[in-house]
Amino acid sequence: MTAGTPLRVGLIGYGLAGSVFHAPLIAATEGLSLDTVATSHPERQAQARAEFPDVRVTTTPDALLARAGELDLVVLASPNKTHVPLATAALEAGLPVVVDKPIAGTAAQARELAALAEERSLLLSVFQNRRWDNDFLTLRKLLAEGALGDVHRFESRFERWRPQPKGGWRESGDPAEIGGLLYDLGSHVVDQALTLFGPAASVYAESDVRRPGAEADDDTFIAVTHTSGVRSHLHVSATTAQLGPRFRVLGSRAGYVKYGLDPQEAALREGLRPGAAWGEEPESLWGRLGAGESPLTGGGTPVPTLPGDYPAYYAAVARALIDGGPNPVTALEAAAALDVLEAARRSARDKVAVSL
Repeated sequence: MTAGTPLRVGLIGYGLAGSVFHAPLIAATEGLSLDTVATSHPERQAQARAEFPDVRVTTTPDALLARAGELDLVVLASPNKTHVPLATAALEAGLPVVVDKPIAGTAAQARELAALAEERSLLLSVFQNRRWDNDFLTLRKLLAEGALGDVHRFESRFERWRPQPKGGWRESGDPAEIGGLLYDLGSHVVDQALTLFGPAASVYAESDVRRPGAEADDDTFIAVTHTSGVRSHLHVSATTAQLGPRFRVLGSRAGYVKYGLDPQEAALREGLRPGAAWGEEPESLWGRLGAGESPLTGGGTPVPTLPGDYPAYYAAVARALIDGGPNPVTALEAAAALDVLEAARRSARDKVAVSL
């Protein structure tokens, strides 16, 4: 690679994660170029060629990794169960790696990958894109300004109404698939809570399989007590007929309540690409900051929501590789979230609180 030449990126997997999130964001990032896509599905191969006419397409990860000398970064958007073996193979081939969440099925595996990356002096980063959600960025700003005072409780909900299972590996009951909402949406809400309020001291969870025909957890609650004293109450569900607020954050001075999901995923699904006004939402969806009255009856003051910024993740990856900037999400941070997810699984199974 010569100065000013974009880094050549190999993308493994072109399902939802690969085609909707990673490929568009890579292509929109200065300093990165989508070089190769590996997918065994003929329809997805055709889709990749149609959406990125200059991209090379291979049918297997092995074929992509065989060209390691022609690539500068590998991105794993493949099924969860493949993350550890493929990340290991890519690192051993001398390539920096971005892995979609969850990086692994266990915290121990994540730490082993982190050690391998450190040994090889290679970047290993985890795609925790929800750190760049509009509501999360807004809440971080409010916390930095001290607008809520001392936070007592952080409530976070990632809820959906999907009464019929869709099937596929994400809803498989086979532990090898690392499916279910605890590891899918739970990876997001736990990572956000730890990023905001620090390490977990104890975890309590309730996890259920509620839908007829479902195999994996589809309605889970996680309570985290942080070493800072903050309590996080985290809900992930596919069975919520009436959706609650995305965030309700209660402090000694005020509370912040925000409804609705960040608009970036919906925009990417619709084929929109980062540009002017990216990640912005209408004033009608702004959260409210106040005390003593419900925001639904006019309590509090509207807080302008900062634009969501998923492109910032890959911009940070590019800076890390080109200029030695910081890793936007480290494997050790992902391991800490997996500690919580593993504790939650044990708590729900044994009906006990788990100390970390």
